[in-house]
Amino acid sequence: MNISTSVWLTVGATVLAAVLAAGVGELVALGVRRLGRTHEILATLAQRGRRPLAGLLGTLAATVSLHVGTAPADWREPTLTVLGVLAVAFGAGLAVVAANVVQDVLLLRYRIDVADNRRQRQRRTQVQLLKRVVVALIVVVAVAAVLLTIPGARGVGASVLASAGLLSVVAGLAAQTSLANVFAGLQIAFTDGIRVDDVVVVEQEWGHIEDITLTYVVVRLWDQRRLILPSTYFTTTPFANWTRNSSDITGSVDFETDWTTPVDELRSHAEGFVREHPLWNGQTFALQVTDARNSVLSFRVLVSANSGGELFDLRCAVREELVRVLRRDHPGALPKVRLESAPVVSLPHQSARA
Repeated sequence: MNISTSVWLTVGATVLAAVLAAGVGELVALGVRRLGRTHEILATLAQRGRRPLAGLLGTLAATVSLHVGTAPADWREPTLTVLGVLAVAFGAGLAVVAANVVQDVLLLRYRIDVADNRRQRQRRTQVQLLKRVVVALIVVVAVAAVLLTIPGARGVGASVLASAGLLSVVAGLAAQTSLANVFAGLQIAFTDGIRVDDVVVVEQEWGHIEDITLTYVVVRLWDQRRLILPSTYFTTTPFANWTRNSSDITGSVDFETDWTTPVDELRSHAEGFVREHPLWNGQTFALQVTDARNSVLSFRVLVSANSGGELFDLRCAVREELVRVLRRDHPGALPKVRLESAPVVSLPHQSARA
């Protein structure tokens, strides 16, 4: 019996070719995994890409088997079309896996659990956004390839575009904000305005940049809430970035006391306390009288720490220590309101009448 005229033999040969090709893919993944004992990227790629590779090779083998071993028939072209779609899907899946593996390996090189991690945070932000762009391009190309494998899809697409008219205008206006966010996300990635793990103040809230996508930015607030803002917010609205140039940061502690406060003694005690505190990074300390009016003196203490979170804890500790010292050693220096009563003076005409 000729294989080209027997559907069952053709199906059997096609399935056998697909199984053998998939087995070859498994062997290739096994070999790459053994090579990956010294190369982490190869081991990760073999582990995640094993199934997409086997599926791609099996689909290609089945396609070649049908082309070689079958004569033209009614079922042949639809089957080849389905196999073409599957090949594109497996190929796109393998490409996405490769992009994710490359991102993971690069992220391991740029660790942010170090003291000065500004450059690492910048690189991590760029790598993550570039990976998302690459995945989006892969999906677009895969969808386009699938449409090209379907007979008549190009003509249908052209007719839909030609008859869009007002719908295309409405869709363009609706997509304007999304496109603006996409370009804003790319601008954020390459202008180094914000990076992952930056400390920012947005919408009067303090937090860390947790994630940056092409369309939105996730800010982890101090109380573990997540503030999600569109990417255009960071390109059109002023905001405070506490770690723009370095992770260390300076903050202030403001308080008011009475005029009788011994400034030199208070400065000496505060300096000793700050120098011995484990959160102080040894860079900035100052205690100054910033204002003197009415019945109070205004003080400002400047201290620095290695991060925004450590600075907040250090400021609280300094404030608590100064309150404790003033209450314990100088209770008369606590803020108070003075009231003085003037003596009553009798007018001359009032004395004459009396």
